[in-house]
Amino acid sequence: MTQASPTAAVLIIGDEILSGRTADTNLNTIARFLAALGIDLMEARTVGDREDQIVGALNALRHTHDYVFTTGGIGPTHDDITADCVARAFGIGIAEHPEALAILERRYGDELNAARQRMARIPDGGVLIANPVTDAPGFQVENVFVMAGVPKIMTAMLEDVAPRLRTGAVVHARTLRVTGVGEGTVAATLSEAARANPDLSFGSYPFGAGSQGEIGTNLVVRGRDLAAVEAAVAALSERLTAQGIAVTLQPA
Repeated sequence: MTQASPTAAVLIIGDEILSGRTADTNLNTIARFLAALGIDLMEARTVGDREDQIVGALNALRHTHDYVFTTGGIGPTHDDITADCVARAFGIGIAEHPEALAILERRYGDELNAARQRMARIPDGGVLIANPVTDAPGFQVENVFVMAGVPKIMTAMLEDVAPRLRTGAVVHARTLRVTGVGEGTVAATLSEAARANPDLSFGSYPFGAGSQGEIGTNLVVRGRDLAAVEAAVAALSERLTAQGIAVTLQPA
């Protein structure tokens, strides 16, 4: 029997995201990272810098997915409370991690003040995640990976995370670009294709707006069996073309 692919969730932490002051890009980066490893990203949540909210969301996600990735809240300021929240969620203690402290001492030397030293506080049993950008580490507790909110740092941390993950079969995607008609015109045909191929995913993503230039929709077929995906795309393209609809297969 084929083993099911791992599942994952993302927990984005930070008042700055919810206020609109900062645009989150980490979710997209993590989604692409996981897709390349054959791990299914099933859910994403965004919460503010509130302990009960972080703990509740983390407990809900870690019990229902193989992996949880958090971003944000591990810096030196008073509102960086993610490490404490992770400890509370798991019901474990938190203390300065000797290796994390040594990393910070090498980084800051005499400038290692009390605020920066807070970044050495790691939940008991946590395994450090390397940070090649600013050195201050993230950490892993069981199936939860806690990373920085700054996109450049978070992306760099993923390099150390990747070898720790169980991978699955990669999802393949092919796109048909339909032009000249709205998605309502092709909806019935797309639904028929979906019913005929229950193991595949079919999506419609419209573009254009009425008289404002070209209108159309991108029809995306996804699945782990590449041959099945390509066969479904070919059949869908043939069916739409027979209806007089302009269809173009986009590069993979």
